[in-house]
Amino acid sequence: MHPLINTFEELNEQRSAISRRTLTDDYPTLHHYLESLSQKMGCKLDTELRFVCDFLVIYGRKSAGTFNRFRNEIERFCLFCWEKLNKSIFEIRRRDLEHYIEFVWKPELGWVGTSVQQRFVLKQGQFIINPQWRPFVAKIAKSELKKDSEKEVDPKEYRISSDSLNATFTALNVFYKHALLEDRCEVNFVPVVKKNCPYLIKKTQIRMPETLSELQWEYVFGVTQEKAEEDKKYERNLFLLACLKGLYLRISEVSERPNWTPLMNNFWMDNDGFWFYRVLGKGNKVRDVTLSDDFLDYLKRYRLYRGLSPLPSPDEQTPVIAKLRGSGNMSSRQLRRIVQESFDLAIEQLKLDGFSDDANDLLAATTHWLRHTGATDDADKRPLKHLSEDLGHASMTTTDAVYIQSNIKDRAKTGKGRKL
Repeated sequence: MHPLINTFEELNEQRSAISRRTLTDDYPTLHHYLESLSQKMGCKLDTELRFVCDFLVIYGRKSAGTFNRFRNEIERFCLFCWEKLNKSIFEIRRRDLEHYIEFVWKPELGWVGTSVQQRFVLKQGQFIINPQWRPFVAKIAKSELKKDSEKEVDPKEYRISSDSLNATFTALNVFYKHALLEDRCEVNFVPVVKKNCPYLIKKTQIRMPETLSELQWEYVFGVTQEKAEEDKKYERNLFLLACLKGLYLRISEVSERPNWTPLMNNFWMDNDGFWFYRVLGKGNKVRDVTLSDDFLDYLKRYRLYRGLSPLPSPDEQTPVIAKLRGSGNMSSRQLRRIVQESFDLAIEQLKLDGFSDDANDLLAATTHWLRHTGATDDADKRPLKHLSEDLGHASMTTTDAVYIQSNIKDRAKTGKGRKL
């Protein structure tokens, strides 16, 4: 198989190359691949690829995450239709789609890689195939990789989760709805196939978010604070932890993005003296998160470390977490590394203090656990509506389902004393 779609940054150039019929100059290996399959199938696959690229520009331009998810799903679906079924993506029927879902559930080993690879390699001004790339990637759990960094991935161990399979259906459904609107197909079989899919498992009644325990958080924040007293560079770690847990932020909401630059004037005070942080969240929705007095103390501390006034002014254009080199804010990848540094320090100290189980559990933690930890800690202290709005949930139902577990806890208490 051959990768089909380059990065979002190169997507418009790739679309242009397809339109001008200059793929042979810009993407010679892709051009040869499409020509070979087109002759075999008797249809113009470059036209189909152009349609897919146009779709990704429309639906993937809101965020890099959306583009990557949709690209991955639609790309491997195209490859399956063209290589395995010898069919256009606009000609498949219900049985074809069912066949594809079976394949996604258990792909051939040749389609599974052991590491994430870039699709194309730029050589002498041309994008050619990266032979290491595969449509599916077998991964090792983060906690296992932390324990053994030399552990090798076995493609035979590839497993897709029910959540990931659900994401496959979502991407395909959005794609075929778009194709219907553009009169490229006559029917969308995705809903009926999804409804009868045996691999999709309904969510359990109890949906506990992944969080740090009270002890783990004390170590993560406490050890980082101790390091900041010894070395001022850890003030950045401390402030980032405060943002993610104290303001329930996603890592993307404090990082540099093409359509959003977090600046210090995003922290603002109303006429009554209450402070807020303005953030661009999921779905390009802006929300204002309330700041606690405790958080304000860490904001002042961080700003003083950077040589700024204790609190920001309304016209201040300073990046919230500036790059060490260059201008602007740090990327989400850089910020994740900072959080992981604090996690690693806490893991080491937990082990030294005899809390090996807590240390091992912390190996699996991600930056998003801090958002869940903050919201879970505050769930029984704040009104549901206030918590939901600070989290940026479209509905209080989401907040209630994820963070409010009072009825489940009550049921557990009454069930605990049952006699056999």
